[in-house]
Amino acid sequence: MNPRALIADDEPLLREVLRRRLAELWPALQIVAEVRNGREAIEQVRLLQPELCFLDVHMPGLSGVEAARQIAQLPGRQTHLVFVTAFEQYALQAFEHGVLDYLVKPVTPTRLAETVRRLQARLDYAQAPVHSEQLLQQLAAQLARAAGEASPGLAPLRWVRATVAGALRMIPVEAIAYLRADTKYTLVAWREDDGSSAEALIRLPLKELLAQLDGTQFVQVHRAVVVNLSLIQSVLRGDNETAEILLKGRPERLPVSRSYLHLFREM
Repeated sequence: MNPRALIADDEPLLREVLRRRLAELWPALQIVAEVRNGREAIEQVRLLQPELCFLDVHMPGLSGVEAARQIAQLPGRQTHLVFVTAFEQYALQAFEHGVLDYLVKPVTPTRLAETVRRLQARLDYAQAPVHSEQLLQQLAAQLARAAGEASPGLAPLRWVRATVAGALRMIPVEAIAYLRADTKYTLVAWREDDGSSAEALIRLPLKELLAQLDGTQFVQVHRAVVVNLSLIQSVLRGDNETAEILLKGRPERLPVSRSYLHLFREM
């Protein structure tokens, strides 16, 4: 009997990419369900009892980790879990030791192929899934720290991962000119080594990204905008307690709202 899998992610495009790449790497694998959140994942695992479940860590409502804790308690066949996360820059002990499987967004074919090989071996040798409550609790705490929700002593982020023209890029934070919120995504604008401008959308809310940056270098100037102070060329004051920022080597004028105008009183 061919193995079966469930994909849980609130983004249809990301589900489609993962499904397509799994079909290329593991033709025998059947995707029996695709769901949008943790609660739907629990229900479909209960009904279908798939051998595998790919869980996005950050989904609206019930997170992937919380869904995993409930899936582990379901009766019947146990399911191997693969977490999909946007965070790789901080050590996640449960992942590092190979106890739990994970994929980092954007999911690359090479990394997915490694995960597929491990999963195939576990199924071939009938290895039981690891559903340690202690590990899942530890994972939840570590992911919270990675998201900037705790542990203020963590080192500031040095690189931002983004997909540009189908290729994974590692963008040094010092090259980032500004960040702009775009619903649940963030637009990253930076300068290339040759001085040209570049932009990319990453699947991480601005609030979570800001929490990982050096607060002496990046400041929020608007509810939807964060700028790199070292790349500010000038600040133009308006007539209604607002202002606009001009950046070095970029044409945009970024808004400064009244709440953040105090940052530039001396400029």
